[in-house]
Amino acid sequence: MTERREFISNSLQDVKSRIASAAHLAGRDLAEITLIAVTKTYPVSDVQILRDLGEGNFGENRTEEGAVKSLEVPGIWHYQGQVQSRKLREIASWANVIHSLDQISHIEKLNRICEELDKKISVFIQLSLDGAPDRGGVVEQELAGLADVVATSSALELKGLMCVPPVEYEHQLAFAEVAQIHQRFISRFPSAKSLSAGMSSDFEIAIAHGATHIRIGSQILGSRTYHP
Repeated sequence: MTERREFISNSLQDVKSRIASAAHLAGRDLAEITLIAVTKTYPVSDVQILRDLGEGNFGENRTEEGAVKSLEVPGIWHYQGQVQSRKLREIASWANVIHSLDQISHIEKLNRICEELDKKISVFIQLSLDGAPDRGGVVEQELAGLADVVATSSALELKGLMCVPPVEYEHQLAFAEVAQIHQRFISRFPSAKSLSAGMSSDFEIAIAHGATHIRIGSQILGSRTYHP
């Protein structure tokens, strides 16, 4: 086993062990939790190692990277970066799941594109706890309006909510609030049971509060080298 493969294998097993422990402590079924390996900025060779190790869900924040890597490595590909209208067609060409929809116009355009491509995409609506416009997402009061548009679309499946709490929020309080909002959301949209929440620094807390999709990069693949 090469040094890089061994590193990734060991890190992956550690993360999966922690996921299992967190699920057990929360009294949850481990099968409810989907691990998304966030491969942004990492080379396609790392994605292939993950695939060889049995992983099948990969996350990207930049559509250019996702388009290239998804051609090289089969899997379920998740787009979780902020959505730009001009890039929706490119995102739709490779992504199976989009986690970060927060505008009705984007939902409507994405549905038209998917109809043209004869493709269905699963989507999450991004929740914002504080309403800060620079981080994306909408406050709770705006969720239903977006969800109604997804629910009436022909090519989009509403999975649930996604949230990245502001860094200044205490993790337990933030995810408890997210969980409460998600439960209220489910009462109106019963099929939207998924909650995309939790990353490398807080995924165990997110699992304790009902996260079904956790997005982990550096804990599996090591420190990132960022590119402008």
